[in-house]
Amino acid sequence: MRNRKSVMASADMPELPPSAFAKEDRGDDLDFYAEPRLVTHIDETAIAALTGFYRQVLPAGGVVLDLMSSWVSHLPEDVAYAEVIGHGMNAEELAANPRLTRRFVQDLNRDPVLPLADASLDAAMICVGIQYLERPAAVLREVARALKPGAPVVVSFSNRCFPTKAVAVWLALDDAGHARLVDLYLRRAGFDEVRVEPLVPGGASDPLIAVVGRKG
Repeated sequence: MRNRKSVMASADMPELPPSAFAKEDRGDDLDFYAEPRLVTHIDETAIAALTGFYRQVLPAGGVVLDLMSSWVSHLPEDVAYAEVIGHGMNAEELAANPRLTRRFVQDLNRDPVLPLADASLDAAMICVGIQYLERPAAVLREVARALKPGAPVVVSFSNRCFPTKAVAVWLALDDAGHARLVDLYLRRAGFDEVRVEPLVPGGASDPLIAVVGRKG
């Protein structure tokens, strides 16, 4: 029997099959992430490319949301932000992140509603986490609600993941397919302007692609 989350996700994106957001591991996500993982999930070349991209896209002095964050945010060290709000699944990881000025733990697959005011953010980012969302359009609609008009969200991803926790449609696609899928997520969430930015082609390094959406 399909669960309620799968039904709601399918209603958001009828182009995808009913099993698109199924996972091999249906266990509690908070249990899975209970042990802190103080590691990086992309290599140094990909991190440098992402940091450089953040420098271009995220407004200095702004209020920034790092959704699905960890102990590192990959923000430029020499750029100051008014506030960096970190969300994640492990409080110890978030506490170890020196860039975060505010933190909260929340399972977005259970509750996609963000504890943030309307139009309170100047930018948002999701780094190598989009593949785990079971209701991505619902989460991204919340991001759009919290962003100011014209503000960007940067969704970046590589070819790494925890395969038992990634949704089925993600595992079935290659990098180009992932970019098209994230484009679909953002458009279904109400972002008017969406563009794909290949940052690292792969080969000797981890591939890295960013998809940027802007709220109208």
